Amino acid sequence: MLAPMQGLTNRALRGLFVERYRPDVVFTEYVLVKTDRGEPISRSDRQEVGAAEGGVPLIVQLIGGDPEAMLAAARAVQELGAAHLNINLGCPYGRMARKVAGGTLLGEPEQLATLLKLLRPAIRGSFSVKARSGVDDPGQLPRLVELFEECGVDFLIVHPRTVRQRYNGPADHRVTAEVVRRTRLPVIANGDIFTEEDGRRVRAQTGAAGLMLGRGAIADPFLFRRLRSDYPAVSHPELKAAEVRDYLLALLARYEELFCGEQQVLYKMKEVVSQMQALEAIEGTHRLLRCRKLAHFTGLLRDLA
Repeated sequence: MLAPMQGLTNRALRGLFVERYRPDVVFTEYVLVKTDRGEPISRSDRQEVGAAEGGVPLIVQLIGGDPEAMLAAARAVQELGAAHLNINLGCPYGRMARKVAGGTLLGEPEQLATLLKLLRPAIRGSFSVKARSGVDDPGQLPRLVELFEECGVDFLIVHPRTVRQRYNGPADHRVTAEVVRRTRLPVIANGDIFTEEDGRRVRAQTGAAGLMLGRGAIADPFLFRRLRSDYPAVSHPELKAAEVRDYLLALLARYEELFCGEQQVLYKMKEVVSQMQALEAIEGTHRLLRCRKLAHFTGLLRDLA
């Protein structure tokens, strides 16, 4: 699965991944559910919603805490064609960390149960949650698995860091293994899967039914194919440079169609490149991040070798 990543997994990037790298499932960025009067989701989010992309199922992720607003949003996205819905129980950032929504719902089991029980009958397709291991206690999530089963959740995605951790420290997949042990539901492991070796180790360690790839896939989209053993587990440096160049040039062409103006396109491309720099995917990314003009960025990209 391609993880929901805010600012990254827009329809342009998802379309490229579906066409070239074939994840089994793709997710939208989280769709923020509004509680004021009017439409429960924004016009821009409405454009990201659908049933599938290129034959690959698309799961729409909702984030919010008001049950009635979440119900209205679930109905709205299904009217727009969404077949599968996921609830964000992990977001550690911004306003979602300061109200009872996203990851903070893990600390409010009664409110969480009310929300999930209200949503389940209204969702025609699969219904899942993506959760951190807890707000600040990594034992919270394992204690909630019975609640998820009772509320009719179809599968769980586990990112084994707490909300307070953000992305600090390693993902503790002992928590994922404990969730797998406690539930009959399929569990998808997410977090710190950057290589083919990482993926196989996490599957073996946890017994998870599958993997969700986030930052690792943005840095190396061939990771899906590496894990299916239909592409080399590790690319030699010359091949890696060609992979990155072709990937980013193809994404650039799609971003030029989706976004408005060179500066926005450049900003969005740098968001992707920053993931590569953080994971040291390839040499030369620091030069791309320093570019102030799209033409300069494109020229450096074409020269990657």
